[in-house]
Amino acid sequence: MADLPCFRSYRRSLPGFWKTIWYALSLNGDFYENAHNTPRNRRIARAIVICAAVSYAIGSLVILLINRVMGWPLVGAIAINTLSLVAGYYFWTYTIWQISRWVSPNTLTYGDLLSPIGFAYAPQILNFLTLIPLLGRPIELILTVWSLLAIIVAVRQGLDISTRRSALICGVGWTLIQVAIGLVQVTGADG
Repeated sequence: MADLPCFRSYRRSLPGFWKTIWYALSLNGDFYENAHNTPRNRRIARAIVICAAVSYAIGSLVILLINRVMGWPLVGAIAINTLSLVAGYYFWTYTIWQISRWVSPNTLTYGDLLSPIGFAYAPQILNFLTLIPLLGRPIELILTVWSLLAIIVAVRQGLDISTRRSALICGVGWTLIQVAIGLVQVTGADG
């Protein structure tokens, strides 16, 4: 089974996937500057976001099971948490793109920003660590700030703007995402 062509190509793409995650985690500016230039990067970025969502779902699942949440409330909570992370990626990218068009007109499209911002979600792959008792919330905060810093680097490099301007653009988008995710989670908990 391991000799099938699809498995061979999968094994060959793994070093690229893990190297991409490493560069994304290390906030390598050159990596983010060239992130939108290769065709397969959008697929890898999407895979990183999906891995981050699955990791978040695993952490949430364990915490909910410890708290004895079962049945449809468990399924609903996992679905809301997973989908809010993926939807947040697209919404944050769109917000950054719109704000960047107002602040400094550029030639990047929304699609051009999907890869570098998707790569910046690499710290979120460690979201399953939030299930550690007493450290879950601090770990979640560290991972969120790490992703924010990665997105600031990605936007700075992609739009060729100053770090201050990039931080402003990303900070506004980050605030909107936090409010939106909070509303979704509160609405989901009440419903």
